[in-house]
Amino acid sequence: MNKYLSNFLKFLLFLSIGMGILYYLFTKQNEAFQEQCKLDGIAAADCSLLDKLVTDFTSCNFFWILMVLVTFTLSNVSRAMRWNMLLKPLGYLPRLGNSFLIVIVTYFVNLFLPRAGEVARAGLISKYEGIPVEKAMGTIVLDRLLDVIMLLLIVGLTFLLEFDTLTNYLQEKMVDNGNEGGSLFQNPIIIGLGVVGLVAALVLFAFRKKIVDTAIYKKIVNLLIGFGEGLKTIGKLDRPWLFVFHTLFIWFMYFLMTYLCFFAFEPTAALEPLAALMVFVFGTFGIVVPSPGGMGTYHFFVTEALKIYEVAPADAFSFANILFFSVQIGCNIAIGLLAFILLPIMNKNYTPKDYSNLPDHQKEAL
Repeated sequence: MNKYLSNFLKFLLFLSIGMGILYYLFTKQNEAFQEQCKLDGIAAADCSLLDKLVTDFTSCNFFWILMVLVTFTLSNVSRAMRWNMLLKPLGYLPRLGNSFLIVIVTYFVNLFLPRAGEVARAGLISKYEGIPVEKAMGTIVLDRLLDVIMLLLIVGLTFLLEFDTLTNYLQEKMVDNGNEGGSLFQNPIIIGLGVVGLVAALVLFAFRKKIVDTAIYKKIVNLLIGFGEGLKTIGKLDRPWLFVFHTLFIWFMYFLMTYLCFFAFEPTAALEPLAALMVFVFGTFGIVVPSPGGMGTYHFFVTEALKIYEVAPADAFSFANILFFSVQIGCNIAIGLLAFILLPIMNKNYTPKDYSNLPDHQKEAL
């Protein structure tokens, strides 16, 4: 009971953080929107940011929203196939349908409790495919580490391709030149994230000796051991080139989700692929922050990125909402609920096979 209460309280905490940031952003955007309406001679009664958000969403081109959902699905089919490649050298051959649905459930669970999806992923593959949780977790940690590596590579690529644009933006934001919102150092969201990070670092340092004896620390150590075991599986892959292809394909699909959504919304329809790359990178940083699906922080970073390309702040905020809610509601919630329903139905009479005790050369021949 305490565990469920703890998880519920964590969910409320992260949800409150996300909604608080989103409310703050809406308030600031609404102030700027009202000022623009005054300049344009529009009466305050006819100037509602909320009405604009609803109108922008309902008037966007839903064909491109559908294409976003398709690319999301393709990325996760590829992720499921890559995951199966990691599990095969350990002697397990899960069905692709199970792996795919379980990956989808990961995103759904992360909406309610950030980072809990990976634990659910290991538990579900253990339940339906008989794979030990610790071995599954090793491959999942490796899967996420590969994501971090790919993100760093994409950030580096973005920095090289858009060096002048990015450095001009940073130089402009490091100081208060009278621009809307002042410098980054004056932004409450940036200040808040910095304070949280600093406090967390100080707490970890101050209690470092006690932390070593905690169950959480031991779990992290076990995860690192599992990661080492998972890392060894890469050297045993029979088609490493295919593994590399899936890794690149997954992240290309992620980028494509942002770029295709540009076409769904008139103010962003003419933007170039490099702009989509910048928005994608900024948005990814927003999702990393532990709020439900990056709520609030995702909106902030995407809006900032679009402002670099001279998209009006209100339009940039609308685009962030269109992409965020299309993916979170259309993909993570709708498809996630469907995955929860389909998993027990698909596995009603299914008995997984265990090849883990076979010699390595026989595992490779599977």
